[in-house]
Parts: sequence; structure tokens; C-alpha cells
Amino acid sequence: MSARNTTIFLKLLMAVTGLFFVFYVLLHMYGNLKVLAGPEAFNGYAEHLRTFGEPMLPYGGLLWIFRILLIAALIGHVYSMAALWSRAGKARASRYAVVKTAITSTTMRWGGVFLFLFIGWHLLHFTIVKPVVNGDGPDAAALAASPYAMVVASFQLWWMVLIYLLALAALGLHLAHGVFSAQQTLGWTQTAAGHRRAKGIGHLVAAVIAVGFAIPPLAILFGLVK
Repeated sequence: MSARNTTIFLKLLMAVTGLFFVFYVLLHMYGNLKVLAGPEAFNGYAEHLRTFGEPMLPYGGLLWIFRILLIAALIGHVYSMAALWSRAGKARASRYAVVKTAITSTTMRWGGVFLFLFIGWHLLHFTIVKPVVNGDGPDAAALAASPYAMVVASFQLWWMVLIYLLALAALGLHLAHGVFSAQQTLGWTQTAAGHRRAKGIGHLVAAVIAVGFAIPPLAILFGLVK
């Protein structure tokens, strides 16, 4: 067995790629919260992401760098998840499995699948296709010209907010366990105090990200952001 196919390597790959995603979603959450400051602040932020690094980087260069890194991290994360999932299934067939561990693993796996599907929809909605999902709001041309208008029009629909909140619930559960597991893989839970600290950090990161992402759509839905 080559080094890259060992369980230790797969767990390390999952931990590193997972922590990269945590870094990304924290940045993304910060950007989303700018919608509370109004259209000028949010649209300015969106445009700045595309002009960042000019002239050394082309227009949109930073976004493409992040997209490539995210795709690479996603491939690594899904690959390691699938390989470990397969090995866990074979191990359960030959020895007693702890029920709590099995439940946690199943939640992580299927929660990850749901998040993967949501990310696909999220990209289609806000980046790739940009369908007009806004009831009687602005037309497609107006939405394309203003990221702020697209976000506000989308989250004025209750069912869009519901989908988003369900995704955040899955993300929170995934992060709470995933951040803890990453610290465990990196050897930061060797003592009882380290174990408790890792658990606390996992729950804190999950809560901050889930609540931070939930604030803009809820504020829009209840009319606090026009």
C-alpha cells in the first residue's frame, strides 16, 4: 500500500482540506454580512473581489485562484471521505461497531452529500446561471447589474430562506464534528483538556458560522434589509 492510500494520509488529507474550507466559509460569511450595510457596501465588496491584485492579477484573478483551490480541496475531501467510508463499511462487516460512532459517521457522510448538492445549487444560483428567483422583484438585467439586488430579491422568498437554513443546519453539524476531528487527526487532543478544548472549538466555529450566515437571509426575509 502506498503512503497516499494509508488511513493516516486519508485522514490528514480530509483534515487539511476541511480546515481550508473553514477558512473560506469564514471569509464568505464576512462578505455576506456586508449586505446589512446596504447596496453600496455590498456591491463595492463584490467588485473589489474582482479587481483585487490588479494589475498583477487580471480582472477576477483572485476569484479564479480561490475557485481552483476550492475545486482541488473538494476533490481531495470527497476522495478521502469516500475511501474512509468504504473502509469503515468493510470494518463494520467484520467486527463490532459502536452505535454512537456509526450514527456520527452517517450524519457526517449524508450531511456532506446534502452540502455538496446545496453548493451546486448555490453556485448555479449566484454565480453560473443566475436564474431569476425573486417573484415579482427586479428583472434579470437589474439583478445581473447588482449583486446586492440579487441577494435581497432571492431571500425575500421564504422557501429560499428555508433551503438556506437547512443547509446551515447541515453545515453546523458537519463543522462541529469536522473541526474536532481535524484537531484529533493533527494530534491536538492527546490529553483530556485538549479533547475538551477541541470539542469546544468545534462547537464555537460551527455556531459562529451558522449564525453569521443565517443573519442576512433572515434580516432580508423580515424586512430589516430592503
